[in-house]
Amino acid sequence: MELVQTIENRASVRSFTAEKIKPEDLKELVRRAGLAPSINNSQPWKFVVVTNHELLKKMAEAVSESIGNLPVIDKEDANRSFLSRIEWYSTFFEDAPALIALLMKPYVSVLEKGVELSHDEIERMRNHPDMQTAGAAVQTILLSAIDLGYGACWMSAPMIAKQALEKLLKVEDPFKLVTFVAIGKPFGAPARKAKKALSEIIEIID
Repeated sequence: MELVQTIENRASVRSFTAEKIKPEDLKELVRRAGLAPSINNSQPWKFVVVTNHELLKKMAEAVSESIGNLPVIDKEDANRSFLSRIEWYSTFFEDAPALIALLMKPYVSVLEKGVELSHDEIERMRNHPDMQTAGAAVQTILLSAIDLGYGACWMSAPMIAKQALEKLLKVEDPFKLVTFVAIGKPFGAPARKAKKALSEIIEIID
């Protein structure tokens, strides 16, 4: 598929068929993600691919539990309905044929060795290059999924249960869980949301 078509056809897919993803395709997705740009080419990532549905179910249950423990404003039906929607958007990965968990380890910059600033302070000053690095890897996975004939969805909501998920995935220091990408064959045609016109998002300084 041409690159521009891949970009234009990308949409968040949250409903999947039961068709399994070929192991070679999962490996290719991760291979391409590993080619993404990273801060100082540090490549501080690891990709955990989960296809075990028993584990996916346990992970979804952990997320549901965390949502249930949120301090809601009140207990009215409207709020319960709101939390139910949030829960679905946070746990639909349970029914995905595959889930890619992105793990990252902290990047220690040269700057940290020469100034009296903490890692977190430097991260804020540089506008979080760790997260920018993660975003590059995620976008590569999303576009590659389309290119290989699949649908995908980047998921940050499950991170509400980050500690429990790290335990289930057996994440070890210095790595930390950053985000998920759910992948599979789309169930039906994914809805594509309207995007802003070019004139609304571009400014050229000549």
